[in-house]
Amino acid sequence: MFFDEGPLRELIAQLTRLPGVGRKSAERLAMHILRAPHEEVQALAAALLEVKDKMGLCTICFNLTDASPCRICRDETRDAALLCVVEQPQDVMVLEKTKAFRGRYHVLHGALSPLDNIGPEQLHIDELLARVDQGGVREVILATNPNREGEATAAYLAELLAGRPVEVTRIARGVAVGSDLEYADSSTLKLSLEGRRKV
Repeated sequence: MFFDEGPLRELIAQLTRLPGVGRKSAERLAMHILRAPHEEVQALAAALLEVKDKMGLCTICFNLTDASPCRICRDETRDAALLCVVEQPQDVMVLEKTKAFRGRYHVLHGALSPLDNIGPEQLHIDELLARVDQGGVREVILATNPNREGEATAAYLAELLAGRPVEVTRIARGVAVGSDLEYADSSTLKLSLEGRRKV
């Protein structure tokens, strides 16, 4: 078959490694790339390399950034006493789209999952506790995903934070159980933030 030839086969194989891209989608993308002007393909390749070279983690919140501290951590207009804990950087992006939260974030980079060998040591939990212990944080909002791993992580964090002088809240159940924050719509996320409850 034509799609099994040399460089095109390799491009399709690489595209299928992207999340949500199956064989047929990879073939369509590969054909689009082949038909695109050379300059567009070069711009795409340059953007891919640039994001890998220039993006890193904020030294405070562990969100993705091209300068540390990140824009959110540097923003003096945000309420530093409100700290929203999320699993992944894409969760910050989704919450920011709601324009409902004006505090700061802490990105764990995962959730507790013993079956996947992800324990507290693999997450940025110690750094979260250090931020709280430095003082200035009034409320920690646990905005982990409402699935088994996210709930376990939220419960674990609530237990660790119980002896500290902060209020610990959990986002409301506006987000469907078993889903991920990145797939929730802005209205649902806004209601979840507004309806958070004490843990």
